[in-house]
Amino acid sequence: MIYVSREHLRPRNVRAVVFDTRWRGLDPAQVHGYLALVADELDRLQRELITANTEAERIRQALRQWQSRQTRRGPGRFGAPNNRWSR
Repeated sequence: MIYVSREHLRPRNVRAVVFDTRWRGLDPAQVHGYLALVADELDRLQRELITANTEAERIRQALRQWQSRQTRRGPGRFGAPNNRWSR
């Protein structure tokens, strides 16, 4: 039986779902085949999201390091920084 919960939808949940059987109902092989496709897509999207989050964190850390180096360095050798962009 399908149930709705507040949990995130996970591939294992899609693969484990069981439907009630009815006379002249849907073809179980087609339903399970489609659910396998959905679960595989969820799996791929979750891996892609983890990769994107990891890359975003790496970029955030690199930006913090760069900002820290710029702060320690002070104004450049050519005088005060250009304030044109700090509006």
